[in-house]
Amino acid sequence: MKLTLKNIISSLLFQVVTIICGFIVPKLIISNYGSDVNGLVTSITQFLAYITLLEAGFGPVIKSVLYKPIVKNDKETIKKILKASEKIFRKISYIFIAYILVLCIVYPILVSKDFDSFYTISLILIISISSFAEYYFGMTYKLLVHADQKVYVTQTINIITLILNTIFVVILVKLGTSIQVVKLVSASVFVLRPIFHNIYVKKKYGISLKGIDDGYIIKQKWDALFNHIAYIIRTNTDVVILTIFSNIKEVSVYAVYMLIINSIRNVVYSFTGGIDASFGKMIAKEEYDNLNDKFRKFVIYYYTISSIVFIAAFFLIVPFVGLYTKGITDVNYIRPTFAYILMCSIFMLSIKDPYNDLVKVVGHFKQTQKGAFLEAILNIVISIALVFNYGLVGVAIGTLVSTTIRTIELMYYASKNILKTSILHYIKFIFMIIIEFIIVYVVANLIGEFKISNYFDWIIYAIIITLISIITIVLINLIFNKGVIKLKRK
Repeated sequence: MKLTLKNIISSLLFQVVTIICGFIVPKLIISNYGSDVNGLVTSITQFLAYITLLEAGFGPVIKSVLYKPIVKNDKETIKKILKASEKIFRKISYIFIAYILVLCIVYPILVSKDFDSFYTISLILIISISSFAEYYFGMTYKLLVHADQKVYVTQTINIITLILNTIFVVILVKLGTSIQVVKLVSASVFVLRPIFHNIYVKKKYGISLKGIDDGYIIKQKWDALFNHIAYIIRTNTDVVILTIFSNIKEVSVYAVYMLIINSIRNVVYSFTGGIDASFGKMIAKEEYDNLNDKFRKFVIYYYTISSIVFIAAFFLIVPFVGLYTKGITDVNYIRPTFAYILMCSIFMLSIKDPYNDLVKVVGHFKQTQKGAFLEAILNIVISIALVFNYGLVGVAIGTLVSTTIRTIELMYYASKNILKTSILHYIKFIFMIIIEFIIVYVVANLIGEFKISNYFDWIIYAIIITLISIITIVLINLIFNKGVIKLKRK
């Protein structure tokens, strides 16, 4: 319990630090180097981020095979898995180098009207340093730390490096140094992350991979990668379709709402506290009754927090965007219908998260592969079919429908094949959330329209709506989940 609490607190603190630093650094770059330089840095960072497709695909399957040897304290098997993992990520780092070289040739051509080639290439090489170091030196050790339920270690390292980076950026910008120097120092700071992970694992676990046989075969790694490719397709569908079939201003509207909603989702997900590793250990010990009991309690806990935050956000997001985009007249940012449908689709993603994490823990990547691609295909087909007549609302509907179907499919699969219980236990929670929303909606309307003309008004309204959500959702849980809550007290 203490470990879970440490993971939750560190994850929440990391989100807070990320948000604060996220406001400071871009503002400094824009103010001192111009929007074009900030756009260049952002664009290069995004292009380099595509290589994370490989890491995010292989990472979950490596974690899933680590749980059992960790439970048994089988250091020899752990070493073999880590050696195989290191081999995979070393290959990714070599692919990354090749990708960087291609980027250095092609990317400067795309921005040649604004920046000379040397300027652009130097930034590509500098910004890529920390990512290369992560794959080559630290990714394997980070996965071991996460598999052992020590997410707080990674988050502490992330918090320290984020704060250090922000301090150095502020100092260097104030001294008037070039953007290349600023990004080089930033890259050097973030190189500390894999180094710290490396040092921590070797000291804490006494593990050295020298002389370890690298012949261990990690099964299902390609199935995990294919699942993640489907995820990438789904998550990028909306922006791609809007770019092709609509216009850039509509993409801007979409980006503003997604920035807010994704921040909400990340904060909510922080409350999981690396619980997937705890489930992984139960499965490794074959404690399926305990897993079923703990998972049901976790779902209640997670859905309670998710419902409070997302239901409140449903009422608060449009007024907030109105204040945030006040004075911007080149496009209408007040899109209530779009906002509500998009909020529901991301909330559905949050509902899916526990089952998705459970599938990853068990390592059932191949078994759930068809559902992952069905979700991606449905999102593409529905979004394209509706975007011409409904624009933003059309792509939001595509996301909502595909995500809902995938959520139910994962709930069914996890209930039948992992938890060995009826899906009705978990479908009940969705109906509870609908009831909670209806009650909050009715109460909020009974209060009447709340005039919001500034951020202070919005904060007051947010407090009122959040209190209504908390009271409603807690009472509903006490009524419908009384038996499970009693079990928790024993």
